[in-house]
Amino acid sequence: MDSQIYLKNVSTLEYDSSLCIGCKMCVEVCPHNVFRMVDKKSEIIDRDKCMECGACEINCSPGALKVKQGVGCAAAVISGFFKGTEPNCDCGTNTNCC
Repeated sequence: MDSQIYLKNVSTLEYDSSLCIGCKMCVEVCPHNVFRMVDKKSEIIDRDKCMECGACEINCSPGALKVKQGVGCAAAVISGFFKGTEPNCDCGTNTNCC
């Protein structure tokens, strides 16, 4: 899964390291390995791998992480599943975005 990238420089993921308590929850719940631990703090490895599912923000009790859930590929996959259609994240002609 390390090779999957959403789109370059569009992720809504925000991180405030001053609020990080080093609980490692973001590392544990992120399906695309966006985070790692460095010196007892979380660090973003590659923001472009974020599919904006919101798992990190939901599990970050001190509020160090923010992301607009449901705007990326995760929303497209979930919506497609419930509608019985292929994922459509409104990427126009870019078929590699999801």
